[in-house]
Amino acid sequence: MREGRPSTTAQRVAMRRAAHQLFDSPLVLDDPVAVPILGPDVAERLEAQRATAQQPAARYIRAFMVARSRYAEDELARAVARGAAQCVILGAGLDTFAYRNPYPESALRVFEVDHPSTQAWKLERLAAAGISPPPSLTFAPVDFERQSLAAGLDAARFRRDAITFFSWLGVTPYLTSDAMTATLAFIAAMPAGSGVVFDYAVPRSSLNWLGRLAFDRMARRVAAAGEPFQLFFDPQSLATQLRSIGFHSLEDLGAEEINARYFADRADKLCVRGRLGRFMSATV
Repeated sequence: MREGRPSTTAQRVAMRRAAHQLFDSPLVLDDPVAVPILGPDVAERLEAQRATAQQPAARYIRAFMVARSRYAEDELARAVARGAAQCVILGAGLDTFAYRNPYPESALRVFEVDHPSTQAWKLERLAAAGISPPPSLTFAPVDFERQSLAAGLDAARFRRDAITFFSWLGVTPYLTSDAMTATLAFIAAMPAGSGVVFDYAVPRSSLNWLGRLAFDRMARRVAAAGEPFQLFFDPQSLATQLRSIGFHSLEDLGAEEINARYFADRADKLCVRGRLGRFMSATV
């Protein structure tokens, strides 16, 4: 994050979720808020970029991003079924779940945690689009260089005694190991039944030559935006770490499993490719 500016990666992710609504059918993530939150001219701008958006690399990245949001919302539904009363969206960016929340306010409170600059930008986007934050939503601005996640949530009247689901998408590759461990430890201390979904990147050394080329292109882009990749995990080592902290019922999905669950039998061939990114779900 650069002080006083919204996250560049958050903007790019939001554009890809909006592109999915316009270019792909059937929808993996049905999100009627994705386009309007970006402004009145976004559909026209995306249409002008249709040829680029339909190139294979762009489609693979878009598929990954919409599938991870869908996966997190599917896992949230499972958490609610086992008693979750709170949902915390870490690094919310322009995530739109809170504005599509199908659960009654009394059943599920939503907390959006993000850097103050990105959160202020989101509030501007919502106001410009005429979208009112619902009563079930609480914003929790946290500058992690000056404040802990616990302090930020406590200030937002978060209940530590309630079963809680954490959605943590598009964040972990940009963290330090200490920040990742501290956040996981906080989640692991929540009541039994709580859980987290996050995506993560595997080490460059574990990729084939084509995967390394794709990795290098992405790494250059995010570094140029001031948000460089920092953290990578071997799947088996990550599972061991999560269990040692106190998580169980782990589910780790790579491209093959993601495609089987969300992209099977599509006429448009939208799918995830490569081994760089994976999804993890873990329960306390």
